[in-house]
Amino acid sequence: MAVDPVCGMFVDESTAELKAEVRDRMYYFCSTTCQLTFVRPEQELKRLRRDVGISLALALPLVIIAMIVPLLAPLLGWTFAMEPMAPWYEDLLAYGGFLLATPVQFAVGWRFYRGTWDSVRNRMANMDVLIALGTTAAWGYSTVVTFFPAVFLTRLTYFEASAFIIALILLGKYMEELAKGRASDALRKLMGLQPRTATVLREGTEEQVPIEQVRVDDVLVVRPGERIPVDGIVVGGASSVDESMLTGESIPVDKELDSEVFGATVNRAGLLRVRAAKVGQDTALAQIIKLVEDAQHSRAPIQRLVDRVAAWFVPVVVAVALTAFVLWYAVAGKPFAFSLSIFVAVIIIACPCALGIATPAAIMVGTGKGAENGLLIKGAEYLEKARKVNTVVFDKTGTLTKGKPSVTDVVALGIHEGAVLRLAASAEKGSEHPIAQAIVAYATAQGVHLDDPTDFEAIAGLGIRARVDGQSVLLGNRRLMEHAGIPLRAAEETLSRLQDEGKTAMILAVDGKADGVLAVADTAKEHSKTAVAALRRMGIEVIMLTGDNERTAKAIGGQLGIDTVLAEVLPGDKVAKIKELQAQGKVVAMVGDGINDAPALAQADVGIAIGSGTDVAMEAAGIVLVKDDVRDVVSSIQLSRRTVSKIRQNLFWAFFYNTAFIPVAAGVLFALGLGFLLHPVFAGAAMGFSSVSVVTNSLMLRRFKPSI
Repeated sequence: MAVDPVCGMFVDESTAELKAEVRDRMYYFCSTTCQLTFVRPEQELKRLRRDVGISLALALPLVIIAMIVPLLAPLLGWTFAMEPMAPWYEDLLAYGGFLLATPVQFAVGWRFYRGTWDSVRNRMANMDVLIALGTTAAWGYSTVVTFFPAVFLTRLTYFEASAFIIALILLGKYMEELAKGRASDALRKLMGLQPRTATVLREGTEEQVPIEQVRVDDVLVVRPGERIPVDGIVVGGASSVDESMLTGESIPVDKELDSEVFGATVNRAGLLRVRAAKVGQDTALAQIIKLVEDAQHSRAPIQRLVDRVAAWFVPVVVAVALTAFVLWYAVAGKPFAFSLSIFVAVIIIACPCALGIATPAAIMVGTGKGAENGLLIKGAEYLEKARKVNTVVFDKTGTLTKGKPSVTDVVALGIHEGAVLRLAASAEKGSEHPIAQAIVAYATAQGVHLDDPTDFEAIAGLGIRARVDGQSVLLGNRRLMEHAGIPLRAAEETLSRLQDEGKTAMILAVDGKADGVLAVADTAKEHSKTAVAALRRMGIEVIMLTGDNERTAKAIGGQLGIDTVLAEVLPGDKVAKIKELQAQGKVVAMVGDGINDAPALAQADVGIAIGSGTDVAMEAAGIVLVKDDVRDVVSSIQLSRRTVSKIRQNLFWAFFYNTAFIPVAAGVLFALGLGFLLHPVFAGAAMGFSSVSVVTNSLMLRRFKPSI
């Protein structure tokens, strides 16, 4: 054994053999995370498909010979299949049934005996107990009457029942595996994005190595058209990178020296040299894969309830079946074969196979559909909780707003508007202040030609002073103008209006005269208002929670249609605000992106993190929105409601079949003189149909589309 240098796992030194072995054992070796991951393996699906094919191939002839032919015999005059049966036909049913049913019972059906043994060892009854008990009873009785007919004075066998029941159950399991496979499509696509090799610079030469051998601080060479192997920092070159697989944005992002890049994104233009910062399971792609994996294999609270129900349901069913057998055989005096048929039918019809897959099937499809839509759901419990949310609390900066300043207003007082923008942006051209950069970016976007400033001076807390085209320019706040003795009478009305709107207003003074006002603000994201309106239509209360000043917060809240705005809240107090809402009986979802939001995200019933936010926020949240689009908050709640609705429908159908037909299988209708008995084969068909209906109903989630 050796330690994998990337993730620290103990693995066989023959990695290739390890990978081949685990694939054959229902596990997939994920090279991105360097760990064994339970995904739908092709080998296991092929085995299950093979078992279904074998069992149906052997069971269907039995059903035709034992059930279909006797039904058609009176119509077609086939005397060999009528009462009394021809001896050769009896032998065909008995010996032929034994030859066909035995491989199905003990080769194909061995998985149920293994499951029963595990259940007995763990002292927890499960569905395998019912399947093994019912089919073994049918096969065992039939074997005895085949080879020792004198024991029960009959040649009536139930080989077709045991074989066909196993075939139907395996068909249901195969359908379940298909559901898992389709739900995991997004996961496999994500895994496929990871490059298998990387070009590493070592001792001045380029070397092609497997992705697993890339180490932190290795310098990688990424050519145009290649996927970036791991997360890192650009240390050479410039290019544009397609990050749509992470952000959903189709426009490539420019990368230059010290820019951050992410594994599996595509280098579109120039040659890049990237220093590896995160490798293996630490990369952004690996984290996304892990989120999807954890969600698809986590257990919802409703699933734990189902497990508890199944734990007592199995022994109750066995007791009912035994009671029915004893009553019919010992009390009513019916033949042993008749009473055994009742016992087997009760066991089979009550088998809660559909009950066991009702929740996992829907969860698998729901989380897979979420991943396709950019909703990374960390656990099934979050998918379930989101359905109950009646209050959504949004952070402001970076969540509802863009998180960076943008120019919103350019007001001319003494000169025309274009001159105001040109002089202000030219003066700020050399500044690194975020507001200065916003002004320069806005002017550049407007196609304004900028001049180089001279005599530039930044005045802390006030603004800047510079000369542009020989003119003396001041740009800053009211205090800067007051210190310079510049009258603001003409600008007062504009300043008051902009400040009431929650914007940061700056005055432009040229040669000692106030000639214009520029306003900068953290503006709302494009789709924030749409998301808020959609939540309100769903009957969900929307609250803004921010540390920003009240005037600015209420201005943004008014633009977006948010009535309740909690402003000037310190990071430590955000948790208290969430607790207050929960104490009022509200089910709260918190949406945020920053480190300061992490405690509130963890406290909320459902924490929802913006994908462009900090790692800490994403760790604390239960749902991550990859596309940085707050409309996905609406989508996640809608998906949750749809998924839980499917789970409830599944549970209804599972319980309906399991409970409604138990009295019929026990012979209640027959005892009442209605002359109706449920043959074990039909019991198996009804039970199998319930599993198929549950899986089919879950797959309907694939049609989910957010409605906003």
